[in-house]
Amino acid sequence: MDTDLIEVGRRCLHDEAQAILDLVPRLGDDFVKAVDLIYSCQGKFIVTGVGKSGHIGSKIAATLASTGTPSFFVNPLDAYHGDLGMIQPGDVVMAISYSGMTDELLRFLPLLHRRGIPIIGMSSNARSPLGRMSVCHLDIAVGHEADPLGLAPTSSTTATLAMGDALACALIERRQFKATDFAQYHPGGSLGKRLLSRVKDYMVSSNLPVVGPSDMVSETIIQISKTKQGIAIVLDGGEFVGVVTDGDVRRAMQSCRERFFSLSVSEIMSRNPKTIGTEARLTEAADRMKEYNIHTLVVVDEGGAVVGLIDLFHCM
Repeated sequence: MDTDLIEVGRRCLHDEAQAILDLVPRLGDDFVKAVDLIYSCQGKFIVTGVGKSGHIGSKIAATLASTGTPSFFVNPLDAYHGDLGMIQPGDVVMAISYSGMTDELLRFLPLLHRRGIPIIGMSSNARSPLGRMSVCHLDIAVGHEADPLGLAPTSSTTATLAMGDALACALIERRQFKATDFAQYHPGGSLGKRLLSRVKDYMVSSNLPVVGPSDMVSETIIQISKTKQGIAIVLDGGEFVGVVTDGDVRRAMQSCRERFFSLSVSEIMSRNPKTIGTEARLTEAADRMKEYNIHTLVVVDEGGAVVGLIDLFHCM
């Protein structure tokens, strides 16, 4: 193990973490003003920057867009060749330059001033040209870069990204943005599935494992194994009266031993099973299973009739 390399890595992480912590006491009136400008923006929120600042700015715009703020990234170089038409009165622009003196950015900003578009500046120097052109300034200065040479954008880009996340978090609070709102912007993948889908979309509704109260344990074990749900539904004359789970079977086997195979379902079943409705969201089903430390819920309709089973795996 090369301990020198590990120490370099640890020092880098420590320095970048410290750069973020150093931002905390600097949040003040300008931060609040920036949040207010973005929140009250009647048009689009545009993030701009060059080089590494541009890469970070693109990520900030993506984070804001996914949390309820219509936003996108524009490269100042592209703005000179037609993309300036994307920016209209009513928009708000956030310009990122660590030095506050990036030439390509500074040549772009006067074009925005002429259109009356407010600029939020993000740099290490409020007295820089960028700071002076901005209606509010977010200070992202760091003591030093984290790379061994002290040259590559490391601590500074980390601080910039963190400041963007701070804006996003403040706007989530201001908008009272909820998990279900977030899901509307993330309909694909596991996140959208959990937050938007309902139990009826993922429940097992055919070939359900059903037994009666008078059935023997041996038959119940076969039914439990049939769908690999670890549970059998107990119906008495069509009425839902309970369930038999893997746990019920194990406990009966331990306590009854030689009598085990002569037991009936009514002797081992759970009589107050946990259920959920078809219209409940998958997140609600998952929360309920975790609350009661179980892996399957019986799905019932509005009249209480059994219509399916949903397990924790399909809710994740």
